[in-house]
Parts: sequence; C-alpha cells; structure tokens
Amino acid sequence: MIVKLRKLALNGINWYFDQYIGGEKRAARYDISDNCPELLIFDQNYEKILKEYEYVDQHYQLQAYHDTDSAQYTISAMVEPNKKWKIFVLSLCGETPELALKLCPQTCKMLESIPNVYQAFFSVLEPGKPVPAHNGPYRGILRYHLGLKIPAQNPPSIRIKDQIYFWQDGKSFLFDDTWEHEVFNNAKEDRIVLIVDIYRPMPPFQNKVNSFLIKKVIKTLYADKVVKNLKNEKKE
Repeated sequence: MIVKLRKLALNGINWYFDQYIGGEKRAARYDISDNCPELLIFDQNYEKILKEYEYVDQHYQLQAYHDTDSAQYTISAMVEPNKKWKIFVLSLCGETPELALKLCPQTCKMLESIPNVYQAFFSVLEPGKPVPAHNGPYRGILRYHLGLKIPAQNPPSIRIKDQIYFWQDGKSFLFDDTWEHEVFNNAKEDRIVLIVDIYRPMPPFQNKVNSFLIKKVIKTLYADKVVKNLKNEKKE
C-alpha cells in the first residue's frame, strides 16, 4: 500500500511539472548553454577530471551500482549479471562523501560551482555490459554526461527516446532521463562517463516546489539511505 501511494504521489508530481515543461512534447535532449552553462566547466577541464578518475581507479575498488543503491538492481544487475556497471559517487543531495573529497578534490570543487546539483558520479560500464531500456522516475531533473574514456572500436551508444548518441572523449550532452533510454555496449574496454544530475529549470514557483521535494522528500526517503551505504563501503 505504501509503495502504491508513493507511486501515485510521484505520478501526480510529474503530471504537475509536465504542465510547465511540455509534457509529452518535452524535448529528449537540451542545450547546455541555454539551461545550465555552468556545466561547461567540466568540458573545459576534461583532462583534469579524467586524471582524478584514473587516480580513483588505482586506489579504490569501485562498487556495482546496485550494491551502492539497491533501487538500481533491475537495470544494473539483471542483464549480463557477470559484468558490472560500477559507480563512484561524488555528490548526492548536497552531501559530498569524504572519499570523493580526498581522491577528487578538483572535480568536487567544480561541482560546488554548479547551482542546483542533485547528484554526480563516475559511471563505468565493463566491456559488454549493457543497460536495459528504462525511464528515470522524476521529472524534476536533467542529466548531463561527459565522456571521459570511450572505446574507439565499437563505441558504446545510448538511445534516448528515438535518438541515438555515441559518446566521445571530452564531449558532453544534456538530456531528460525520464524518457525511455538504454545503452548498447559491445566494446572490449570500459566506457567511463561523468554523470551530473541538475534540477530541471522551470518557472520560479515550480523551481521552489522542485527544490523542496528534492531537499526534503527525496533526500529523506532515498538519498540518505544511499549515503549511509557509501559510509559502510569497504575501501582498498
């Protein structure tokens, strides 16, 4: 019953936001310069971010996505279960893990300069690991991807609604992950991406509603549990 009530509440919130973001006519991809130009700091510092990721990879055992966040089990663990989708959390609902500050100080400092960040993490797909078709649950967020290390042969791609995009080293894009999307990955090397979720730009009052829901409701019901898991993770 509680799960059904939460789903009904989420559907109602999404319906409300749809009145201001275009509903079924809303875009799949968005111009970064028009919606959050501050994100371009990551494009401009691509090499620094890549070096910090490589330092993380050398000093830390990255966790499977579903081990950090059990809500991602269906998309992280069920398809090609012997291969991993791994993440390293840099920020979540205003909290920056101590390990992220230690291993990625420059990336974390850049994140602090971005207004209204919901979460940020390094996303690593092992060779041959796909992500099945799914929809993000909440309309109040837009998702930014920056390619950090993309295989040159059989480069992985992402389908967002009816559009296909191939990641490239140092190139970024911004999209609405509540549209159905999936990742195709036949590469023989890891696909490494920086993901940053930001509050979706909306009219002033709706921005306040969105901010309240993220900071008070989503943080309490979801994000705090993930942060607790991060504190309990085993480090190398």
